Amino acid sequence: MFIPSIMRTKVTSLLSLSLAWGVISTLPVLAQESTPTNSPAIERSTPATTDSSAPTDSEVPTQYESDSLLSLQGGQKLMSEASAAIDNQQYDVAVEKLQAARQVFNQLSNFYLQLSESFSGIENRIAQQQRNKALETGQMRDEATYQLALVHRAQEKPELSVPLLIQVIRSQNPTSDLGTKSYQQLFEIGFVKDPYSSSNPNSRSNSNSNQSESGQSNSNQ
Repeated sequence: MFIPSIMRTKVTSLLSLSLAWGVISTLPVLAQESTPTNSPAIERSTPATTDSSAPTDSEVPTQYESDSLLSLQGGQKLMSEASAAIDNQQYDVAVEKLQAARQVFNQLSNFYLQLSESFSGIENRIAQQQRNKALETGQMRDEATYQLALVHRAQEKPELSVPLLIQVIRSQNPTSDLGTKSYQQLFEIGFVKDPYSSSNPNSRSNSNSNQSESGQSNSNQ
């Protein structure tokens, strides 16, 4: 089939542009894959990932939750500020932020648990929702407590880390990930002499449903 020279020139130009665009479009992906990541000296918790589905009414923050410090969002903001302070090695600021976050999450856990107990047998749906919130905020309290213990270690104040790590173990139980890491910190400090691994065949898994209940004893610490 005969193709006029002008048409051949246009086709060649379009193919060249297409190939050039394909090369350019792959550059950002290659750059992301080759970017090295640095391990932080102090572990920091990250928000849990969520699916792309639209949030329900109960998942959308209310005006109170968005503005109040005594809320999940308020505690998470304090944790973010603590992480920024740790990155800048401003450990005194990090301690202040983590102590405040720990108190907020602990109070929330206690309040949600009290609501759950109040609605138990009356409206089980509300009781279960509040219990789930108590467990969620209790977990975040323990994470803030663990981070606070690590910052005290960075400050070379292990005597302040020990009671915090023990609180985490009591709340989480030793077989949980956070409980195992807390015991490892105690071992590295030298407070305990026997190493422990959650994969130990002699260990027994216990339920960690007491995370929120243990908040009662941590509220003023």
